[in-house]
Amino acid sequence: MTVLEDRIAMAEDSGELTLDAMFEWLEKMPVPEGYKVEIVGGNIFMSPQRRTHWRIIFSILKQLCARYPDECLMSDVRIDFPGHLNGFAADVAALAADFEPDEKGRLRHEDVEFVAEVISKDTARNDYEPKLATYAAAEVPVYLIVDPYTGKWHLHTLPKDGEYRGHQSLDFGYEIDLTGTVVGLVLKTDEFPRD
Repeated sequence: MTVLEDRIAMAEDSGELTLDAMFEWLEKMPVPEGYKVEIVGGNIFMSPQRRTHWRIIFSILKQLCARYPDECLMSDVRIDFPGHLNGFAADVAALAADFEPDEKGRLRHEDVEFVAEVISKDTARNDYEPKLATYAAAEVPVYLIVDPYTGKWHLHTLPKDGEYRGHQSLDFGYEIDLTGTVVGLVLKTDEFPRD
C-alpha cells in the first residue's frame, strides 16, 4: 500500500473527510478534458468550460494585467476557503503582490483580493449562494459574478460579518468601477459575449 492509499484508507476508517482526501480521489478519476472540478460544501461539481465562458474569463484576466503581475492572476486553481470542505477553483482570482503559499505550497484565501465567477447553467446556484457567503466570510474584498445567460454582472464589495455590504448589478456594456476598491481599476464589459 502507498502512503496516499494509507491516508485515504485512514480518512475513510475514521469517518474524517478532508479536502485533501477528496482531491486525491478526484485525481484518480477520469475527469473529462475541458471540465473544471471543485468542491463546494463537501459536494463535487464538474462543469464544462464553454467558449463564451472562457472569452469572458480571458477578457477579465487581460484587463487585470494592468494592475496585477502575471504571477498574481489565477484561473481554475484550487484555493481552500473557510467552511465545510470548500476547495474552490475560481474562474479568476487576483492575489496580493506579497502572497505566499502555505506550508503545503497551496494558495491561501487570505491573499485573495478579487474573485470573478462566470455562471455555468449547472452550477449557477453555487456562485450566487454558497460561494457568495463563503467569499464574504473569508473577507475577499471584491467578488464579481458575470452571468452570460442574463447579460448582467453583479459586484459584491465591503465584506463584513460574513456578508457583503456593497452590491451593484448592471447589464453588459456598463463598466465595472473598481477604483474605490483594492483592485483600483475599471473593467469594461461591452465585449462580454452572451449565451
